[in-house]
Amino acid sequence: MRDFASCFSEYAVQVSDTSCSSYSSNSCISPNLIPSVQNAVTCLYRIILSTKKQVLITITWCKSSLTQGLNITFGDDQSSAFKLNTNSRLFRKLKGSKSLEFQNNKIEVFWDLSAARYPTGPEPVDGYYVFITVDSELGLILGDMAQEASMKKLKMGTPMAKVSLISRQEHFSGNTLYSTKAQFCNTGAAHDILIHCSGENEGLKHPVLSVCIDKKIVIRIKRLQWNFRGNQTIFLDGLLIDLMWDVHDWFYNPASGYAVFMFRTRSGMDSRLWLEEKQLQKDQDQVEFSLLICACKNL
Repeated sequence: MRDFASCFSEYAVQVSDTSCSSYSSNSCISPNLIPSVQNAVTCLYRIILSTKKQVLITITWCKSSLTQGLNITFGDDQSSAFKLNTNSRLFRKLKGSKSLEFQNNKIEVFWDLSAARYPTGPEPVDGYYVFITVDSELGLILGDMAQEASMKKLKMGTPMAKVSLISRQEHFSGNTLYSTKAQFCNTGAAHDILIHCSGENEGLKHPVLSVCIDKKIVIRIKRLQWNFRGNQTIFLDGLLIDLMWDVHDWFYNPASGYAVFMFRTRSGMDSRLWLEEKQLQKDQDQVEFSLLICACKNL
């Protein structure tokens, strides 16, 4: 018997399908439009120690006209939060370390953002490192310089905890064009994602929502003012991914101009009907991932 994912993929939109390539890559974007500005990125990680103890770590990169910084929160305890302002001449500390306690766990944060580059948004792309140890185990590692820095600062043979990225949330403001990247599984590639709402200013009678992955249209929703909420399943990297959108406020609450787009991978149990014993264990270990895009449209 075939698994449910392969059966379902016949009806889901396949990003790699050659039929998608019949669309021009420019049909998803007007050359006169500049993508909206990314204001904040929040990533939620799950750390599993050798003792099976779990710790949730939230990393937030934020940027505004006045400030730019990094916030780290452990669990839901805001009192354990670590905040770093990288844009203030008086209070910034671009390189250093800090120790703190969280639920009887000893946590150490090491960072160096002195040479970090921020070409497009609040999250640096290279020239930096941030890594965190929990109870003397190496947990979260971020940045292109993190591996080398951790080897210098930590003892040889430091155990490594298991790390999983659970969700990523991105905030944008500006027009109705949003560009980002996402990796939906550890073994998959990073994919270019483009979301665009076309309107009357582009010669259309009714607004149209287009979502492109790797320059191929995966959904195209016409008459968006009546189809302001919905969902579509796509098949990518061997995974079923639910794509949901809600642009209600763009039309019926223009003062906020707030829309939400979510990409969420299916769990192994959700994506398969028939499971062999070995495959069952593998799917149970599979980590679900969601990408949430919150889009604010300026009036």
